[in-house]
Amino acid sequence: MKTQRGLSLVELMVALTIGSVMIAGALFVYMKSRDSYAVNDAVARLQDTARYAISVIEPDVRMSNYWGLVKGAGVITDQAAQTATSLGEPTSCGTNFAHDLLTNLEGDNNSYGLGCAAYGAGAVGSADTLTVRRASAATTVSTAGMLQICSTRLSARLYSDGGVCTAAPAGQVNNLIVSTYYLSRDSEQPNRPGLPALRRHTLINGPAFQDVEIIPAVEDMQVQFGIDPSGTNGVATQYINPGAMPAGAQVVSVRLWLLVRAENAEVGFVDDRTYEYGDRDDDNGVTADLNAIGAATQAYRPNDGFRRLLVSRTIQLRNALGT
Repeated sequence: MKTQRGLSLVELMVALTIGSVMIAGALFVYMKSRDSYAVNDAVARLQDTARYAISVIEPDVRMSNYWGLVKGAGVITDQAAQTATSLGEPTSCGTNFAHDLLTNLEGDNNSYGLGCAAYGAGAVGSADTLTVRRASAATTVSTAGMLQICSTRLSARLYSDGGVCTAAPAGQVNNLIVSTYYLSRDSEQPNRPGLPALRRHTLINGPAFQDVEIIPAVEDMQVQFGIDPSGTNGVATQYINPGAMPAGAQVVSVRLWLLVRAENAEVGFVDDRTYEYGDRDDDNGVTADLNAIGAATQAYRPNDGFRRLLVSRTIQLRNALGT
């Protein structure tokens, strides 16, 4: 009988206590592992977004000032500056916006200055824009309605009537590429107003401009141009914000900053960091709203539940001094 009397109350309580401690420990480890996985997944998504955005912009910028068989845009006929009389096509983004081949790179500093409207509620108020003009890397055939460059080793012309280009092998046809990168306040994703997105105005057949979304959750873009003041050696000696270019200077590189934001807020997380990049400096003040009046040049301190990743890339132009 003594060997079959079972557990005493004290032994049962001790066993329950030990079991409870072990279960609580297992639950704690599980919850911490789940939280760690969620954070790592959010950071990975931010990195993927930044990597993709850079992979789209970088090759476009790197090929800037490529014009087919000619060296430099100065010999291309039928182009026109944006300050000249309008050639009539296409005008949606501004007078001669697609025809200003001598300005192979330009941008708006802390503003959106294009004639074509931004998507949704408009552009992010204090973000920069970046416009790239060049010839396509692949050759093609003359196509009516498409702005194209017909080039030989000695001359080139810009046309869109689908006319005959100089016969090969002396000449070739390349499509004109004009791309303006900007940030919109809203994304095309359904039911996601207020989610910023990287977008691009792209020259298409018509000729016309098409506004397409590249990727959502890019919150800010800042751009600076590395210039060679002499315009002769192709080495950047200083970086300036988009705007007035010193006479005789040549853009030889582009420095780009992208601030990527998580699509959803994270419970229990607060991003209280101060972001300084490009011409954003806390000496000019601090803002929590990139669309606020006066937010330009101010450092950014969001104080919200979204994780962020700031990335930077300096892109060297292959054709800084011509083809």
